Order: sequence, then structure tokens, then C-alpha cells
Amino acid sequence: MAIKFLESESWSLEDILTMGSSSGGKKKYVNYRNRQRAQMSFFIVVIFFAIFGIIVFAEIFLIDERGKGAGVLVRHGSLVYHSRQQEINEYEESLSNDDYISIRLGSDLGSLDNGIGALLLGRNPMPLPVGEDAEPQSSKDVLDNVLSFYPTHLPPSRGNWQKVNGTRYKFFVFSAFYDRRRLQRSVRIIAATKTRGPDKVLCKFWYKSMDDNPANFTSKWVQAKIRVIRENWNLKYSACFVMCPLLQNQTVPQYVSVVTKKNSIPTNLLEITNQFNGTRSSKKFAICVKPLHFNYNRALQILEFIELNRILGIEHFTFYNHTIGPQVDCLLKEYIKQGLVTLLPWQLDMISQKEIRTEGLFAALNDCLYRSMYRYSHVLLIDLDEFIVPRNNDTLPQLIDFLNRRMNTRTTGSYSFQNAFFYLQWSDDDSVYNSNDPVSSNLVTLKKTRRRSKLHPHKQRSKYICRPELVVEAGNHFVWEFLPGHGTLNVPADAAILHHYRVCEFGGDDCIKTPSTVDTTAFKYRERLVGRVAGNWEKNRKKCELEDPPLPPSRVFSKIINMLKSGEQR
Repeated sequence: MAIKFLESESWSLEDILTMGSSSGGKKKYVNYRNRQRAQMSFFIVVIFFAIFGIIVFAEIFLIDERGKGAGVLVRHGSLVYHSRQQEINEYEESLSNDDYISIRLGSDLGSLDNGIGALLLGRNPMPLPVGEDAEPQSSKDVLDNVLSFYPTHLPPSRGNWQKVNGTRYKFFVFSAFYDRRRLQRSVRIIAATKTRGPDKVLCKFWYKSMDDNPANFTSKWVQAKIRVIRENWNLKYSACFVMCPLLQNQTVPQYVSVVTKKNSIPTNLLEITNQFNGTRSSKKFAICVKPLHFNYNRALQILEFIELNRILGIEHFTFYNHTIGPQVDCLLKEYIKQGLVTLLPWQLDMISQKEIRTEGLFAALNDCLYRSMYRYSHVLLIDLDEFIVPRNNDTLPQLIDFLNRRMNTRTTGSYSFQNAFFYLQWSDDDSVYNSNDPVSSNLVTLKKTRRRSKLHPHKQRSKYICRPELVVEAGNHFVWEFLPGHGTLNVPADAAILHHYRVCEFGGDDCIKTPSTVDTTAFKYRERLVGRVAGNWEKNRKKCELEDPPLPPSRVFSKIINMLKSGEQR
């Protein structure tokens, strides 16, 4: 570089040697060195950008191939990873034919088990079942086809956590539902997996043959799309939907397995629930409750919750059993016998609040949403310490009819109710001291009548009643996504509010210093509620080994306790 520079500037050896002999020579030498450094710096910069360009080229044209077809959409509720594309509702997206292809051979060549694709791969072709009423295939067709590896060792499940093998991260599936709304046919699987960058998976559909041999199944696979459910606190794992698209003329399969490779032997087998009947469901109300955990065993509370809601017009309850105690387990079994309760196992191998939010409750809420669809017209998603109580109507169906008559609810997909805290630290109602019945005097909706005056705004602590067929994704306090054209009706507080019975939400007793009012709306159910709860308690006392709750303290003793509490607060 230095030699070229000398040649270009026509320097002689004598000039360089005599540079330092005078002040002018020194300046020329300094200028020479500066130019030399500048050219070296320019050369280094050029080399750097050349290397960087090569890396970018390789990333775009070589490495990027591994990311194609991943089909992962992280939604806008994930806070940090937010983009305009993520805000597009899934029912506003088009499910193109490319979604069905997992090898680059064409729209009908992706399946290893059918058509031209099988011929190109050296296998016998099998016609794809078409039409909603297509006849099942015979065992002869199965024998002429490629081995489908149907997992005969796995009993089909309609609600149980099962593992997906071969993934880098934890991946579990719970249930599968046929979703035909907006003519975008798919099998929707309730699952839980990595929030960011989940593994790519395939859906393997299973079709029963005509004969009675349970091992004779044909199969077809499609590339799955993973849609992360929004409320996940940015924890490592999240509840999600695994979306398995169906072609317009493709028969709804009986079962589905989620696998990582086309030739993987499945470790899960889900029966696909198809409840669509083409007719509008009659006005029937149901309740969904998040997983019961911490060995939940509050027998009186579960009786009060079920019986008061039955009075309010609820016909069915869905619970999820993470861990429950013996008394609650016994009581729920009695309701199951009556067809009033569904209790599903909930053994999800993820650490609650560290790996996934609260036992994966959003998988449970959305499972219950799709499980109730087309069976019940309205579904409440509430907790055991919450009750939606109408002000003027007696039941919730009457309340909804009242709202529908007085408001424009044609596009209403959910009804939102403002939250009112009835803090348990506040004193019991005076009526408690007039009863010697240990059951009635311990019903929280009757003994706690003081509530916070100020209600929470909608979407903050609120709960809702939804029309399940209009909801795509359910949240805890509001619906995250409806079918296009539908939304939420904020119910006025003078029509109904959410009664929420709990201790101070931030610990301590400071919450009871907030302005409060006495609300005895629940008293209109007193006689019916006491009779139902007391009757069930007595009926199951011996069988479920129920112990009577303690009698309330005397009025004088209660006042002394309250005085001591107020003294501690000062």
C-alpha cells in the first residue's frame, strides 16, 4: 500500500530521506503519513462491508429456507413482540392452499398418504375422502395404502393433556374441535407450548375404515399453524391454538394427532368434537371455571356457588381438576351423576406462574368455550368467589332478555359486568347474628353485604357472559377476539354487577378504609339458597364426611373483635 502511494505521488527516495531536514520537509512527511492512514482505514471499512454483505446474502438466500412454513402467529397481547401483522384477526385471514403443503410439490402432493404425491414417492395412491357425507373407506383400500401407524395403544381422548414427542420445548395438547365458522374449516386444538419460537408441528388426521377393525385407519397430514393465546405474562410457555386447516371438500376426520415429522409415531390421540347441528341452540346458560388447585376443598363454598347459580338460571358447570380435596371431590361426583357438572382432569406438566400463567387457565377457559359451543346459548366465565347478580330481574336469562328488548344487541357477542369488591375483612351483616344455623350463617353472599362504593371500569376486573359461537378467543376479564362484526355490550350497573367476595387484593386490611356501601341485593335469594345448600349438605353429610361450619360469634364478641382490629390499624 505504501509503495503504491509513493508511485502515485511521484515521491523519490531522496525526497523521503530529506523530509525531516527542514520544517517544510516535516510537514510533507506528516501529510504523507496521514494520507497513508486514511487509505488504510478506507481499505478496512471496504473489507468490513464486504464480509457483512456476504453474511446478509447467506442469511437471506440460504439460512432463511428453514423458517418457511413455520406458521407461527404471536398475537398482540404479548406486549413486547407487537406488530401490525399480529393484530389481524384469524377470521380475517385467508387460509391459502399453501397452508396445506409441507413439501414443495404442489397443493395435492403434501400428503404422504394420498394421490400423486404418493406415486411420486413410490407409494400406492389413496383417494382423499371428500364431501361432508363421503362414505368411509373399506379395509381393502387401507391394505392397498401406505402404513398409517395408527396409535392403537392410545385411547382417543376428548379432554386430557397429552405430550407431543420430538420437540425441543415442552408441547402438550388437550382437546380438538371442528370449527366451520365463516366457511374457514379447520380443526382447532387446545394446546400449550413455547410462547416465542415454538416448534413446527404437523396435524395427522385419522379416518376410520368401513369395517369394525379399530386398527384400520387411513390418514392425511397438514402443516399446523400455532396461534399463541394473548394473556401469558410473557412467560416461557403459553396456552395456544394449534390450527389444522381442512380443504373445502375434505371430510371431517374422527381423530387427530400432533406430530413433528410425517413418519413420527404419535404419542397423542384426540377425538375431534363436532357439535355443529345447523340449528340455533336454545336459550341455555352454562358456567366455565378455571382449574381448581391447591387441593381445593371448600365444601360449603362449592355448594353455595353451584346452588346460587342454579337459582340464577345456570344449567351446567365445567370444572378442571388440578388438585381437589376429598370433600369437594365427593360433592362434585354427586352433581356429575345428575348431569349438572363436567369435571375434566388437568395435569399439565408446566410450573404454574414460573413457566405458564396460573395452571394454564387460558387453555381451560378456551377449551370450555369451544366445548360449550352449539350446546349452550350463553356461557359465563367466572371464578368461585364471583356471582353476576341482576338488580331487577330474578335470573340471568331474564336479564339478557331485558337487555335485548331495550338495547340494540344484534351484534353483541358478550355482555360485560362491572366488578364490585365485597371485602371479607368488613364486618358481617347483622342478620347473621339472628340465626343459629351453621350453614346459612356461613354463606358468604348473605353475610357479606358491604361493598366498595366505586365500581371498577369495564375490562378491569370485569367478567362477562358470552355467546360462544361468536367468540374466537376468550380472556379472563373480556373477550379478546370475536367473529368480525361482533363486540361487547357494557351492561349498566343499575341492571347488574359482578359481586366479588375476597380479601384485600394487595394484602393487609387497608382496603376496608375505602368508601363503601351496603348492598343486600343477594337477599332476594336467601330462602331458596339456604334451603338448597342445607338440603345438599345434609344429604351428603355422611357420604362426603362433611363437618358443620362454626356458628357465628355473638354480637358482643364480634364488636370486641372489630374494636381490636380498628385499634391495630391506628
